[in-house]
Amino acid sequence: MEPLHSLSEDWERALCVVAHPDDLEFGAAAAIARWTAQGKHVVYCMVTSGEAGIDGMHPDEARRIREAEQVESARIVGVDTVDFLGLTDGVLEYGVALRRVIAERVRRHRPEIVITANFQETWGGRNFNQADHIAVGRAVIDAVRDAGNRWVFKDQLVDGLEPWGGVREVWAAGSPTGGHGVDVTATFEAGVESLRAHAAYIEGLGWENWDPREFLEGIARQAGQRMGVAFATTFEVYPMGWGE
Repeated sequence: MEPLHSLSEDWERALCVVAHPDDLEFGAAAAIARWTAQGKHVVYCMVTSGEAGIDGMHPDEARRIREAEQVESARIVGVDTVDFLGLTDGVLEYGVALRRVIAERVRRHRPEIVITANFQETWGGRNFNQADHIAVGRAVIDAVRDAGNRWVFKDQLVDGLEPWGGVREVWAAGSPTGGHGVDVTATFEAGVESLRAHAAYIEGLGWENWDPREFLEGIARQAGQRMGVAFATTFEVYPMGWGE
């Protein structure tokens, strides 16, 4: 296995943009706990509320429960701001409309790093990625660039909102070709508890005898071997500067 390069930690503000509640908790949350413990400011942005994610529950009820679970999950890892954009779960499409709403949040929160989930076609094997993940990840890359261009979505620039071109990199957690990693040995348990907070969603999946800790440990140990530590989380890094 190729060794993982350590991610830079010389930043202060990050914005996490993912399709659904729980997307960050399947691996990235332990890294976020590490960074908030360092005093970094991290904001979560959920494009949908995951309201289509529980088969036996009406979307209106699922929305309420899943938003509450995500707020608690974020609190566990030191994140106190969770934005819900309210787009419809399960039918997200890459395009201008999605870029627009993400660009607005980038301009509002002014991060140096933007974190999203794996948006490649697969998870590195036969299992195809979910369509919302792919749409959001692709839109994040473009929305970060849009946010810095005064003449793109210029109607947003009111009431003091300004362009923001200060995003240095986009990091995709769990990418099968991720070449960077973060040592999460000290914060692994916080990541587990953050996933456990999605109790209604996990129950709704119907995975018999599925254990969040066992699941996360298998992934984190493998990544840790590539860094020479007990537990790690992997990321694909996309530089946002021209020519990088």
